[in-house]
Amino acid sequence: MFYSACYLPYKQYVNFDEFYNKSISIFATMHILSQVLFAGILAVAVYFFYANLKRIRRNIYLGRDWDVQGSSAMRWKNMLRVALGQSKMVRKPTAGFLHILVYAGFILINIEVMEIMIDGLLGTHRALSFIGPLYDIAIGFFEILAFLVLLACVIFLFRRYVLQLGRFKSPDLKGFANRDAVIILATEIILMSALLFMNAADQQLQALGNEHYFQAGSFPVSQFLVALYGSASESKLIIAERSLWWAHLIGILVFLNYLPYSKHFHIILAFPNTFYARFQPKGEFSNLENVTKEVKLAFFPDEPVDESKELPKTFGVKDVQDLTWKNLMDAYTCTECGRCTSQCPANITGKLLSPRKIMMSTRDRLEEVGRNLDKKVTDEKSLHDYITPEELWACTSCNACVEACPVEISPLEIIMDMRRYLVMEKSEAPQELNMMSSNIENNGAPWQFAQSERLGWVNS
Repeated sequence: MFYSACYLPYKQYVNFDEFYNKSISIFATMHILSQVLFAGILAVAVYFFYANLKRIRRNIYLGRDWDVQGSSAMRWKNMLRVALGQSKMVRKPTAGFLHILVYAGFILINIEVMEIMIDGLLGTHRALSFIGPLYDIAIGFFEILAFLVLLACVIFLFRRYVLQLGRFKSPDLKGFANRDAVIILATEIILMSALLFMNAADQQLQALGNEHYFQAGSFPVSQFLVALYGSASESKLIIAERSLWWAHLIGILVFLNYLPYSKHFHIILAFPNTFYARFQPKGEFSNLENVTKEVKLAFFPDEPVDESKELPKTFGVKDVQDLTWKNLMDAYTCTECGRCTSQCPANITGKLLSPRKIMMSTRDRLEEVGRNLDKKVTDEKSLHDYITPEELWACTSCNACVEACPVEISPLEIIMDMRRYLVMEKSEAPQELNMMSSNIENNGAPWQFAQSERLGWVNS
């Protein structure tokens, strides 16, 4: 009776057919605006990511040229084995297995992200569902993988902050390096949670028979989350699903643009870095062209010397521009996992050297040089302001760090070239090394006695 009393007079002033048509029109307009908004956000995110890629590429090529080694087939094989196959990660089985889960999740779940982006641009829902039963299998697999990624990230946080493994307690990781790990792991957990809760709301809307949320996909994980929505109305479920959809997509785009500032840029650079890996025997040092020339002139004065090659301005490495572009790519590829430092005998015995810190300091200095270029200013600093002589001379050149690195980075090359600068440009070698060099020059041996007395110990 009350409804009739209210409705009948109101009906005289409202044309409900017209009201319905206007509602449909407004809904369609909002749908189009949503597509336009998504396209705009996507375009801005891609633009900034591309700009950061250009910046990093510019910084890497500040380094001097480097002769790429090995055949193309050999380099492809190495990249597939090390970067794609994670062959060096599994040397630590627990961390390796968890890393493979997160890595596989990053690669494979992006297929579903691609579908979500198509939906955002075209205004569709589950655009790839036309593949039928395969789509159900794929969505189910992605859900299981998303849950495993979430679980792996929780375990990583537990290992880092509860178990406090030794290689994560190093002074190298103070400040941003420590926050960076938390940001990445927390972001992964949030993104995977948003995906699963979005699917749970989608599943409930499918069960309610909503026209837009047609039957598609299987939900082996999110089916257990449906109960958390309780008896929520259809409109509330739509708001929840759309909110989580936007949160998931915007989170991915923000994550994409955070990567170039994070150690997790190795997700991208691990592939080219292992493709351009070093294939010479580990521990083999490169000769300096100008030194080789002088030695040849001294020992073989009659032999012709190649004068075509431009000689370097300095001996060894003073700043990042004196390193090769491969060394600089190494710096950007470093994952800060600490495997190199945990295997370093100098570090284990309490010396200041940390191969991880060598790579982090190189990247920090390279970033500073890049910012100076952008601002068109210069400074008086060098890489030696970031890495101390004590660190450099602690290295035993054993190659343990090179062997341990899961993405084939060589801190040793940077250390040895910086040593060369100290010795040949600054004459700042340790006293013991200067004595040894002097003895070799004068006596032909590192010991302080004449060559004629070399076999004196036989008669003693």
